[in-house]
Amino acid sequence: MKDKMTDMSITQSFYNNMASQYDKLFLDWETTMHEQAAFLSEIFKHNGFDNTSRILDCACGIGTQAIGLALLGYNVTGADISDGEIAEAKRLAAEREAGIRFQQADFCNLTKTFTEQFDIIIAMDNALPHMLSEIALESAVKSIINQMEYGGMFIASIRDYDMLLNEKPTYSAPYIHKTDKGQRVSFQTWDWYGDNYKFTQYIIDDEGKLQISKFDCEYRATRRIELTNLLLSNGCREVTWKMPEETGFYQPVVIARK
Repeated sequence: MKDKMTDMSITQSFYNNMASQYDKLFLDWETTMHEQAAFLSEIFKHNGFDNTSRILDCACGIGTQAIGLALLGYNVTGADISDGEIAEAKRLAAEREAGIRFQQADFCNLTKTFTEQFDIIIAMDNALPHMLSEIALESAVKSIINQMEYGGMFIASIRDYDMLLNEKPTYSAPYIHKTDKGQRVSFQTWDWYGDNYKFTQYIIDDEGKLQISKFDCEYRATRRIELTNLLLSNGCREVTWKMPEETGFYQPVVIARK
């Protein structure tokens, strides 16, 4: 079994290498950024939070959620293990005049970087399954909950692994993005071992000059009950799951209150 440091080293290298192309995974990253911010803002408001709330996006990547939330007036801090993605997020935020504090940080050890606690912490886009064992996942959960104020809220999205584990598919459905210059195609191939799988992310850019990129990483298929139990046993008093058919969001979303 790989230890946590190895898990995060693999993840850090993956996102560092892909940082400049991460936006190519979206048909329109700008639109997605605004849509996801609006989606999260509705959850915040429904749970009694307004834009004075202090938000930590602990797996902010290139800022897909953090920038949109800042543009809605929220007090946002963005953190990520990847210094490459933090650099890209800073550039994109500056272009849009979004006031965000960015810090490189490991969400398994947030106290190393942050002394304050936050009202809301988010970790979207399947970030938690980068923890390749239950021990590693629990270290992330403990770190995140410890950085939340009492009464605070944690929101994360993960793939529907409860369903995927029934079949263990060997690839993800391709996204085909038509543009005025041609098209981009992105998909993953998956090599399973137990509940874990190594994957290769392919990005085929055919918008004039053909460019093919590939990036390797690993995930662990995290069942909803496992994450629920870890949240409840490490300081959360309430855990709710919202499914795509209810929310319209592309992944199941967990909402936990401390």
